[in-house]
Amino acid sequence: MSIELQHVSFIYSPGTAYELHALKDISFTVHDGEFIGIIGHTGSGKSTLIQHLNALIRPTKGKVLYNGEDIWEENYDRRALRSQVGLVFQYPEHQLFENTVLEDVCFGPLNQGLSKEEAEERAKKALASVGFREDHYGKSPFELSGGQKKRAAIAGVLAMDPKILVLDEPTAGLDPKGRDEILDQVRALQEERGIAVLVVSHSMEDMARYAGRLIVMDHGAVAFDDVPGNVFAHYEELEKMGLAAPQLTYVMQTLRANGLMVDPAADTVEKARDSILAVLKAERQGVV
Repeated sequence: MSIELQHVSFIYSPGTAYELHALKDISFTVHDGEFIGIIGHTGSGKSTLIQHLNALIRPTKGKVLYNGEDIWEENYDRRALRSQVGLVFQYPEHQLFENTVLEDVCFGPLNQGLSKEEAEERAKKALASVGFREDHYGKSPFELSGGQKKRAAIAGVLAMDPKILVLDEPTAGLDPKGRDEILDQVRALQEERGIAVLVVSHSMEDMARYAGRLIVMDHGAVAFDDVPGNVFAHYEELEKMGLAAPQLTYVMQTLRANGLMVDPAADTVEKARDSILAVLKAERQGVV
């Protein structure tokens, strides 16, 4: 399964005094099993971009293809698409509306035509997969904490068995422990189900840890699309966009500037450790 954007542009309020070019000639493909981080400053076009992925917004120009089919063709089943490309908004209260958590998570599978029993089985499996406590299934979604609401919203999308999961700032407002728990569970789901995951985030540190690919947005355009280490190597350009590379990037760049020929693209503690140890070992053996 893949989703592809071909030269997608989008303009809010075209032809008016409020015209805004939110996306400018965006092209990229999301492949099976990828974990992609979408990074950018506020107003860079991240949220507008992801709403194109399941046809919530129609491009002003360009095409969005799902498995090679244009999702804006006249007879295309966009309702079915939204079951395959699940989107979890930044504010989960926008997606939670039933009387209980279990009923809320059952909503999607029931709309897909499953029986009540099948929908409940899917819902319970989805809730368990995001670490949601069983004794809270009967609670009102509006009684939940911020972290619980995010888990419930993610479960509501997972219960529809999507092939692509899109999360808009899933850790916003959470403490560090809650942030790690959510992202750990998302990564585990991605690995277990083989689904593609796209996470919109402001945190370079988080994306360095979890994403295998980064798409950096800047004023509606794609500035970088590469593996994290290669993106972070452009830390000076990122800073001009209002973004900061992970602290580890600055450490490795400083070491290299001071003559220790470490790998400046090392984007995890483990890679940095191995690079530093390899250089020190080479120096001791007189290779460097």
